[in-house]
Amino acid sequence: MIMSSFVGLTNGNYRGAFPKPGALSLSHNGILFLDELPEFNRAVLEALREPLETKNVQISRVNQQVSFPADCLLITAMNPSPSGYFADDALGRCKDTPDQIHRYQKKISGPLLDRIDLHIEVPAVEISDLQSTSVHGETSAEVRQRVMLTRSRQYDRQGCLNSDLTPKQLNTMIRLEPESQLLLEKAVSKLGLSARAYHRILRISLTLADMDSVSDVTTVHIAEALGYRTPDRLN
Repeated sequence: MIMSSFVGLTNGNYRGAFPKPGALSLSHNGILFLDELPEFNRAVLEALREPLETKNVQISRVNQQVSFPADCLLITAMNPSPSGYFADDALGRCKDTPDQIHRYQKKISGPLLDRIDLHIEVPAVEISDLQSTSVHGETSAEVRQRVMLTRSRQYDRQGCLNSDLTPKQLNTMIRLEPESQLLLEKAVSKLGLSARAYHRILRISLTLADMDSVSDVTTVHIAEALGYRTPDRLN
């Protein structure tokens, strides 16, 4: 979805009597991609927190209150530093100081990061990979088939996707072995993860188990899910 300058994230600009849905609601049942995330106004980003949790946008005006659905897949991207280069860039292109990099990354608040399930650092692509004509990995058709099988497994088991499971349902469905439980407890303590992050890790772990077509969540699934929370250490 492309967001124009006339549409806000949570509510659209309007001159008439009624509020209009913003980009989050216009992306309902779809995908909303926000590039250069730290460049957005801090207040605008913070307004995403409740809708990402409730999957609804509440707009209150003097004599009216309107609710718009906002159940979308949010994907964001940001540079590792203001210059766009990694601090350990081999060519020395990053001229940003550690303090500048820290302030840049801190533009994204902890509570907002807490609501984003997967945090992935993407390294620069090697020139050899850009020039290669070989096909690596799965095709889009293969990925689609795998995703469909995973979704079908979840609907058959519980009638909804793992992302819609409540904390109570998660605790009932997932029985962790002592080793997995200990790993999760140490991670929560060391990283200072919130209760929200704890349950999101369980949902991701369950999804990873579904992708492996196994019924039990193992230490391997917990460890991989925790690996997607590394940016939490920045806040």
